[in-house]
Amino acid sequence: MSNENTTNPFDDERHQFTVLRNSDGQYSLWPEFAPVPAGWLACHGPAQRSECVDYIERHWLAINPFAARA
Repeated sequence: MSNENTTNPFDDERHQFTVLRNSDGQYSLWPEFAPVPAGWLACHGPAQRSECVDYIERHWLAINPFAARA
């Protein structure tokens, strides 16, 4: 039985989010209530989801993680 009212916490605009970055220069949008995974550091937020998405779009210029090393 599916519950259509269930929202993925990564898509739920009611939560605050943090932008994470790893050593390869990759970014991740992360709900503030979830612990930061090993290997990632918070670099923006907590803030509204849309603000965090804008931050990622402005700062993650090369989606290829190896581009930053070249």
